[in-house]
Amino acid sequence: MKKEKILAILRLQATKNVGDIISKKLISATGSPEQVYKESPKSLAKIPGIGSHVLQHLFDKENLEKAEKELIFLEDNNYTFSYFLDSNYPKNLKQCIDAPILIFNDGNINLNNNKIVAIVGTRNMTSYGREFCTELIKDLSQYDPIIVSGFAYGVDICAHKKAIKNNLQTIAVLAHGLEEIYPKTHKKYIHKVNENGGFITEFWHNEQPARKNFLKRNRIVAGLSQATIVIESAIKGGSLVTADIANSYDRDVFALAGRTTDVYSTGCNHLIKSNKAHLLTSANDIAEMLNWDIKTAPISKQIELFVHLNEKEQKICDYLTLKGKQLLDVIALDCDIPVHELSSLLIQMELKNVITPLPGKMFEI
Repeated sequence: MKKEKILAILRLQATKNVGDIISKKLISATGSPEQVYKESPKSLAKIPGIGSHVLQHLFDKENLEKAEKELIFLEDNNYTFSYFLDSNYPKNLKQCIDAPILIFNDGNINLNNNKIVAIVGTRNMTSYGREFCTELIKDLSQYDPIIVSGFAYGVDICAHKKAIKNNLQTIAVLAHGLEEIYPKTHKKYIHKVNENGGFITEFWHNEQPARKNFLKRNRIVAGLSQATIVIESAIKGGSLVTADIANSYDRDVFALAGRTTDVYSTGCNHLIKSNKAHLLTSANDIAEMLNWDIKTAPISKQIELFVHLNEKEQKICDYLTLKGKQLLDVIALDCDIPVHELSSLLIQMELKNVITPLPGKMFEI
């Protein structure tokens, strides 16, 4: 892409009162991003929906200066990006009226696969939700879909990890720039996600996580995907916003039902009750609704019996088998393994599906 064009796109992104829909109107009316800045304000004011509130900051010099700095960073760090009219822009997202005019990505993302589903839910995931998510992704793996989520605590990170465990591509959509990471504790998963997919964001490299950004992020999660799956949610939450956005895009939504007394099932139950989501009971529900080729072979539920563990991993495994769930610091003390080394070992064991992390830095077999 020519420098003049990408600068114009970045300049539009930096302009106050000019969002993605307005930007697309300007580009469509003038013919290109760079042409927007060659037109006079008087000429642009004739475009339907382009009023003084838009033109007020459109030609501000500081927006160009910001765009130039961002472009230097992109070039220096070899980050790739996709413009909404280019062939490499995700085709599902391109269909959404409010999709970003430009997205940035990192990793090994391959969107040639048409089977793309988002898995979202509460940050306060229960064992019920975790077990269902684990089995669901394991059973979905026979269809080789891409798993999209938001890299947050709870359901999001569980979905990413289980996708990696089952050799599926996974895409983490961020609510901040690629040079930031939230939550900080998930830095340890960056390499694995990049190896097995990657990260997508509409935010510039140094943009910090903010509440409004998470709400904007949700439309990309829903827009990238054929369907959105909600696994556990309270009656209010970001995953319900994502479900509403998916419905507005005329995409399928699935929800895992739970007991009426369970706080983190009330949101899912409400989605199903109000006909905003299909009842989700198995991977086949998704495959049938999305017209994937249904596999006739029975799905194996057998637990892996043979997992290769090194000496220290085996020591931790034997210890937790004997003691049950334990705190990170207690495991380190009793197994005589430094905490920093233990943390790395636990991540590897988690990815091998040997242990399960619990809230409060606890772990169990």
